[in-house]
Amino acid sequence: MELQPGREAVVRVAVATLWTRPEAVRPVDRPALDPHADVAAWISGMDSDEQVGDCVLSQLLLGERVLVTELRPDGWAHVVALGQPATGLDPRGYPGWLPAAQLAPPPDDAPDDPAAAWVVDATVTALSDAPGGEPRVAGVVLGTRLAPAGPPADGWRPVHAPGHDRPLWLPEGHLVPLPAAPPSAPDVLAVAARLMDVVYVWGGVSAYGIDCSGLVHLAWRRFGVVLPRDAHEQAGATTPLPLGAERPGDLYFFARPGRRIHHIGFVSAAPDAEQDRRMLHACYRHRRVLEESMPAERTATLVGVHRV
Repeated sequence: MELQPGREAVVRVAVATLWTRPEAVRPVDRPALDPHADVAAWISGMDSDEQVGDCVLSQLLLGERVLVTELRPDGWAHVVALGQPATGLDPRGYPGWLPAAQLAPPPDDAPDDPAAAWVVDATVTALSDAPGGEPRVAGVVLGTRLAPAGPPADGWRPVHAPGHDRPLWLPEGHLVPLPAAPPSAPDVLAVAARLMDVVYVWGGVSAYGIDCSGLVHLAWRRFGVVLPRDAHEQAGATTPLPLGAERPGDLYFFARPGRRIHHIGFVSAAPDAEQDRRMLHACYRHRRVLEESMPAERTATLVGVHRV
């Protein structure tokens, strides 16, 4: 089966980048455009200004479903990321462009029940051709959903991988079943904290580089909870609380006067008696994920605290 406009496809690389348009890519972006999408090399090859270029919209993880809306002769596909809500852009999901070579037709035997999927709990792992064998898909990141392909063997677990006819393997401890019950906010915060010091990349949604709303989206995704991709829509999908009622794992939102929400971070500690607040966030200014006491300039733009 070939890719066709109007039909779904799945991401066949560990991390695919969603671009504003094909003409926006830069020479430094070449590793991310490769059919194998070496995102680690891409991010390490950029300087701090290039990491916040506005040509990137979002990222998609291995196995993520998209709707193909256009295929260009030059090898680019316009898609809608069905697992990344963005109602202000497209009611179906987040739209953007990526190389068609990074997609595969959906498998005929894909499980309909989301509970049948497992999720990567390692920060970064690889899928190999056999237990302890050669890596076939490197750079698979936290939050990636994979369907099991049989019982574990020798401490490794087989999974179905898009674009591969035979099951691939990863260490059994790197994969966990999606929880049946909603996670606690502190559990989600603990996942986000594992990404401390990951570099800030505009549009990033991976353990190689991430932005503020990507950190929130990915941490909740690890537990099977789908939140919108962008901060202002994450605000609309969560429940406001009175300031002072926040607890670890809740979300702080920030906006300048008269503007929509532009930043989000996790509440990392309950405010003290002086209402000093701490937050864990992917920080544009420091270009990394960090936990800190809320700076004065953040406090000045704090517009609310919400709970998922």
